[in-house]
Amino acid sequence: MSATEITPTEQADRVAIRALVDAYARCADRRDAHGQKSLFTEDTHFVVYMDGDGTEPTQELDGLEALTPVFNELNKYEATTHFNGQSTIALDGNRATGESYCLAHHLFTDDGKRKLMVASLRYHDTFVKLDGAWLFAERKLYVDWTETRPSLP
Repeated sequence: MSATEITPTEQADRVAIRALVDAYARCADRRDAHGQKSLFTEDTHFVVYMDGDGTEPTQELDGLEALTPVFNELNKYEATTHFNGQSTIALDGNRATGESYCLAHHLFTDDGKRKLMVASLRYHDTFVKLDGAWLFAERKLYVDWTETRPSLP
């Protein structure tokens, strides 16, 4: 499909969904659990696969309030930076699915030594448009790999 075949509504929806994905990362880095939760539907489904694609879920949460401890878990890090990369979106009216990539950097101190854990993440998302706003209806987080190394200030 060429760019000229995309309707203005589809363009707006694609931009809004990308803004949603970016808002999730921004809220994570700002430790804004309330803001992060506002990006999800009330009956959201959130699944974590710490061992990557093709493995059993390590965490499965249903409903908006179940997300609070997951988002608060980031508080154990001194700082985080989530870099969102490529993404794909398939629109279907007021629903959409997508996959996005993220490199997440987590700074912490262990035994008095500063360390950096980098995680390569992929999200498989289901989005829904409610009252004109796109939200996450389901988010599956896949940790493809991690690396922990010393980090000098």
